[in-house]
Amino acid sequence: MTAVLNEPTTSADTDARDHLARAKAVAEIVEAEANDIEDQATITKPVYEALAEQRLFWMLVPKELNGMGLGLVESFEVIEELSRADGSTGWAFMANSLSTSLAAGFLADKGARDLFDHEVPGITAGMILPTGSGKQVEGGYIVTGNYQFASGSAHASWIGAGFVVTDEEGNPLTTPDGGPVCRTAFVPREKAEFRGNWNVWGLVGTGSYDYGLTEVFIPEEHAFDTFSTTPVRSEPVYKFGLLGIGVGGHAPVALGIARHALDEIVKVATVKGRVGYPTVVGDSELFKLEFAKKEALYRAARAYVYEVHREAEEWINAGNDLTEVHNARLRQSITWVQEVAAEVTGFAHRWGGSQSFRNPTALGRATRDAMIATQHLLVDPMTMVDAAGPIMAEYGEGRAR
Repeated sequence: MTAVLNEPTTSADTDARDHLARAKAVAEIVEAEANDIEDQATITKPVYEALAEQRLFWMLVPKELNGMGLGLVESFEVIEELSRADGSTGWAFMANSLSTSLAAGFLADKGARDLFDHEVPGITAGMILPTGSGKQVEGGYIVTGNYQFASGSAHASWIGAGFVVTDEEGNPLTTPDGGPVCRTAFVPREKAEFRGNWNVWGLVGTGSYDYGLTEVFIPEEHAFDTFSTTPVRSEPVYKFGLLGIGVGGHAPVALGIARHALDEIVKVATVKGRVGYPTVVGDSELFKLEFAKKEALYRAARAYVYEVHREAEEWINAGNDLTEVHNARLRQSITWVQEVAAEVTGFAHRWGGSQSFRNPTALGRATRDAMIATQHLLVDPMTMVDAAGPIMAEYGEGRAR
């Protein structure tokens, strides 16, 4: 496993550049580093330094805490561009930047300043779901737990740890409605024991390592309610909530990977011959028909993802809370786009011939990344089932647009 990288120097002149221009500048470096990222199973030092120099790790962190203060839709555009350059990089960056934004939005002010009130602010990674156990003590918790899937952890300075709160005898505390009291916390990197165990065939470069904590003291100000719907800060973006922000970022990753697959298959098809085809496969009507359909599907999914997120963001910015239908359509779009990305990359894989399975190959990597992305628990098909009810009700009442 790659050790945490050195802190980069900062660059004030990046402040005048817009978020997408910054993302495109980093994407050029990502594309050049993509093979090494997969070989090392984590973002490489040049990519890390470029992301930090452009301040993109902190794009959703308020300016008051040394961030860029972007909205969610603007952040999606950054994630999508980096994912187009390399799916693993986009995924790891998504995990870092969104986790970091949650720390900024939901930690108490002192805790947030402990993480971010530095020339190079903190970067977070790790599992925030409550799989550990935290004994409540004076001033905080003593936490022990085993965690997986710490995407982007090789270059993170703070590591997430979700836990169920217990009393000093180890009995779980309960909420007024009888559920467990669960907390999400962030600990300095050196307090976590990293165990590697990231040997996979897709999204290889995400560095999604296993790790653990053994009786680590976590002060109260470095923790917040795992299922909170009330952010500490007033910035409108945090009204999307823990799930809205944490889950939403999977959509632009899928879009970026699908776009990469389309880019690559066009390059391959314009030079690749095949038995039974008079010229290159890109000239065949069969290829063109399939390409036109898959490209339309990709563009439709992209338009829908951004439509529902922009609508929700405008609603929030006007001072409102998200409705049940907003949340349903957000979940619908996020899960559906995973299926679209898998279908689009599957098309590219079938036409790519040996370019689909050779290593290293960008097309093969995009195909594998898209398939792994569909397996995340937060985009399980059941989320579509849950979303269907409020959307069906709109149709039943004649309110669907």
